[in-house]
Formats: sequence, structure tokens, C-alpha cells
Amino acid sequence: MSEKLDLKIGDREMLHNRVCSVLRRAILKGDFKPGERLVQTELAELIGVSRMPIREALRTLEIEGLVKIEPHKGAVVRPVSKEDIEEIYELRSILEPEALRKGIHHFTKNDIHQLSELHEEMVNTNSGEDFVELNIAFHQLLIKKCNRPRLLGIIETISNGFPQDTPQIIPGQIRKSNQEHEAILKAIINEDVESAAKYLSEHIKRSGEELIDSMENHEFLS
Repeated sequence: MSEKLDLKIGDREMLHNRVCSVLRRAILKGDFKPGERLVQTELAELIGVSRMPIREALRTLEIEGLVKIEPHKGAVVRPVSKEDIEEIYELRSILEPEALRKGIHHFTKNDIHQLSELHEEMVNTNSGEDFVELNIAFHQLLIKKCNRPRLLGIIETISNGFPQDTPQIIPGQIRKSNQEHEAILKAIINEDVESAAKYLSEHIKRSGEELIDSMENHEFLS
């Protein structure tokens, strides 16, 4: 583990998802290599938290397939296959636009106002962490009015994990996402359902392709 690595996330309340995010991001950026052992005490010191949130975060990352917790050895970084990422983004690029189609006619003026505010905040923020949270909220609101609970459940399952952290992994992702979000938002305002769904699908596909490129450059993919 690199002695120069600095993963501290400040003195704010250490929420579970924030600790997961900082560890997930370090793994996907290649700061931790496949096969490397993740020592809870070392991680707790690097991030500036107790061992408890580290332990809980490692369990979440095991469910996501990024680490494997082995008896008498602890958590070990797992390689991620290119096929895994391709499947996740392929499914998202189909299911999220479909959920948007089914819910877009139920959008209220307040929903569109919230989307506009989230977009404006993403454009203006200088914080990568804040952008990640705003981006999650934006995507959740896009499909919120879909009345297909099973569809939404599937989307939630495949969207948890590293898709949420791509804004801080892919070079230029924040700028590109802001442009793509604006196109989606304009189509929604103009009640152009198919264009909104098309732009959302293209946005997800592009993110998946660039995530794979970034991870291949860090030699993380198996």
C-alpha cells in the first residue's frame, strides 16, 4: 500500500456511503491493485475513521464484487472483468430510458424545476463529491415517476456501486455529463419523450465505454 496515498475525507460525519465511495474510487483508479490485501487498521488511518465503517464498507464492496473477504486474510482486491462493466452499462442504457419513457408524462412542474436545479448545481459545484451526490439525485429523479416497481428495483440493483463514482474516475466526465444532462433536460421540457430517452441511453453508453478505457489504462480489468 502506497505511503503517499491520502484518502482522508475531512472531519465531516463519516456516512457509510461516503466511506464506500472513497474506497471504491481508490480501487477503480488503481491505487489498490488486484490481489492486494486491504488492512482495516491502515485504511482507517488513511481515511480518518474508526475500523467499524471500514469493516461495513468492505462488506458492501464485497457484494459489489470489488473485494473478496477471505478467512484469516481479510479483504483482498478482486479484478473486475470488462464483461461485467459492459453488461451493467448495457442494461442501464436500456432500462433507465424505458423507465423515463414510462414516467415522463407524470412529471410535474416541480419535478422539472428540481431537475433544473440539480443540473445547475452540478454545473456550478467545484466539489467532485458533491457532484457525485447531485448526479445520483438527478438520475433517480429521471426515473422516479415510473410506475413499474420491479423495473425500478432492477435499476437500483445494477446502479449501486461503481457507476455512481464515475464522475471522479473518468477524465472529463463532469464536463461531458453536464452537457449530456442539459440535452436530456431540454428534451423533457419540450416534452420530446423519445429524444430524452435517446440522450439518456447515449449518456450511459458513453460513460460505460470511457470507464472501461480508464480502467484498462490502469490495468485493473481482467
